[in-house]
Amino acid sequence: MLKVGLTGGIASGKTTVAQMLAQQGCHLLYADRIAHTLMAPGGPAYGEIVQAFGREVLDSSGALHRGRLGEIIFADAARREQLNRIVHPRVIAETEKEFARLATADPKGVAVVEAALLVEAGYHRRLDKLLVTWCPREQQLKRLMETAGLTRPQAEQRLAAQLPPEEKRRLADYLIDCSGSLAATEQQVEKVCGELRRLAEGGSNARDS
Repeated sequence: MLKVGLTGGIASGKTTVAQMLAQQGCHLLYADRIAHTLMAPGGPAYGEIVQAFGREVLDSSGALHRGRLGEIIFADAARREQLNRIVHPRVIAETEKEFARLATADPKGVAVVEAALLVEAGYHRRLDKLLVTWCPREQQLKRLMETAGLTRPQAEQRLAAQLPPEEKRRLADYLIDCSGSLAATEQQVEKVCGELRRLAEGGSNARDS
């Protein structure tokens, strides 16, 4: 089975591309959903996060309030790294378990993990191929303000907290330009997916690390 990473800057088109890959028959894993489960009350990361950040990051039901937690970590790089140290290793471990399950069920399949911080966590080195979505910075800001209801300074703060897009693009095996129409994006995805399927059929073609 071919293990593929899908990443890119926030609001760069990752979710759209992930949906297109799923429609093309790829198995999709979503790191953010895995993280939500791990961070939920009773989850393995919950207690450590509350201990590190205090009960002020909880809502009235006792669940983590992602807005409050986001305000803290996007304003402070050290606190952001603290959260990542708690969550990332657990997300990677769960992702590896799911990859193993899928490899047994579909040995010649293509499995894609979509993760905003895939490169930041260093997990791209353990995958066979890396897809990176991108669009111009101004377009990212506009999308982020519209979809997340953020002010421009807040949106700029979110972009600044991530690895520069050119760094991720430099590491990519495949780039997906999401600045145009959905049809244009889909055309690129179909082409990349065809190549990934050929690689999976012929045996994993691991990337150098």
